[in-house]
Amino acid sequence: MTAPADAPGTTDRSFVGHPRGLATLSGLEVWERFSFLGMQAILVLYFVASDADGGLDLPEGQAASVGAAYGVLVYLVSVGGGWMADRVLGSYRCVLAGGVLIAAGHYVMAVPADAATWLGLVLISVGTGLLKPNVSAMVGALYATADERRDAGFSIYYAAINLGAFLGPLVTGALGEGVGWHWGFSAAAVGMTLGLVQYVRGRRHLPGHGAGPRHPLPPAALRRTVLVLVGALVALVVVVAVLAAAGALGVGGVVDALTVVAVAAPLAYAAVLARSRRVTAEERGRLRPFAVLWLASVAFNTVLFQAYTVLILLGSRDVDRGVGGWDFPASWFSSALGLGEVLVAPLVAGLWLRLGPRQPHASVKIATGVVLGGLSYLLLVPALAGDAGEGARIALWTMLLALLLLGTGDVLLQTTGLSATSKLAPAAFSSQGMALWFLSIAAANAVAAQTVQLFGVVPDAAYLGVTGGVAVVVGAVVLLLRPWLARTMHPVH
Repeated sequence: MTAPADAPGTTDRSFVGHPRGLATLSGLEVWERFSFLGMQAILVLYFVASDADGGLDLPEGQAASVGAAYGVLVYLVSVGGGWMADRVLGSYRCVLAGGVLIAAGHYVMAVPADAATWLGLVLISVGTGLLKPNVSAMVGALYATADERRDAGFSIYYAAINLGAFLGPLVTGALGEGVGWHWGFSAAAVGMTLGLVQYVRGRRHLPGHGAGPRHPLPPAALRRTVLVLVGALVALVVVVAVLAAAGALGVGGVVDALTVVAVAAPLAYAAVLARSRRVTAEERGRLRPFAVLWLASVAFNTVLFQAYTVLILLGSRDVDRGVGGWDFPASWFSSALGLGEVLVAPLVAGLWLRLGPRQPHASVKIATGVVLGGLSYLLLVPALAGDAGEGARIALWTMLLALLLLGTGDVLLQTTGLSATSKLAPAAFSSQGMALWFLSIAAANAVAAQTVQLFGVVPDAAYLGVTGGVAVVVGAVVLLLRPWLARTMHPVH
């Protein structure tokens, strides 16, 4: 009989009052985010750079749309990553395989060729889909459901994520903008390699190390599944090849197709979970409040992930980046976002530990995060609305303050959302439940992939005002639903 993939919660306090495995998983995320967000910080700038500057020379709206579509693909694959962990490989092996693919993708992107860029992005997307939901599920498995350290543990974990998000763009931005884009991509490859090394070295502290999946497929079903997956992959390659040969595989078509899938996939996936015989009636009842939190995540992440496209493009042309005769690199705005989260996350973790059972309900934390995300965009609107001309219209401090608000909202929403998902997800679908949460990010990127095409077409003030305003309204609605959410999520706080 295969051992379970996830160990029960532990009372281990060897890492700043938390289980030792939290250090290993947090360390992995430092380097994974270093590579992923370091690359993403320069990706849209690489897309819009001219041929002479080594870029792809795409229009701003299209470049931002492609960047968002890449985000869609990353988080769509997370569904497969959760399923692979639960049914085939187990969490530890899934994360290891994902890290190898991510590193390979960054090494491929280091090659100065257009085809290498697209191939590298596909490899990184698949690898991240295998890694992200399962690392988060492994963090949740370090704690018992009633362990009050859980939210604080996810805050520490998220601080590690944002340490990588801070350091990555500093290095890749300096190399990409100052030396060459592919040098920046090379730095991302080295970062992911270091993450894999420390993950393997700390494996004995991880839940499920050396074990198989929680609910393995029977051998016959596994063989059938492999044949179906291989057949689907072959069919996809054939369709793509035919469309490409016919000249019908344009950037817009790919973006639209990913958008449809990103909207349909979570609906279908939620229906599968709700109807499964392995989900108890009590667990099924908790899927309704989870849906509200999921939609709040969509609203927030539609704002957040445009920080790596719209705000970087805006920063490159509309922010006064001069500091004592030196220009603050536009890609470093991603680092500023990560730094804000690094500074805020320990404060939030300490606050939750201090408050203990008196801390706000999860829905309040998430709603506050969504509101702060919307306000970060609204803060930029007056400067953009005050001058219809071109040039630096936003003060550097204003942009940095907006990013601090956005980062604070991210810490509140993501740490609470990951923790709540690890508690609300049906026991038989722990990794897949986390994958469903990450599908909210896929859906958010799908929304952004369509709306961002208006960036540069409509006035910047109007674009940011509507985007931020929608997030504020969604956050306010979740706050109003707090009594119902507290009741239906019980005993999860």
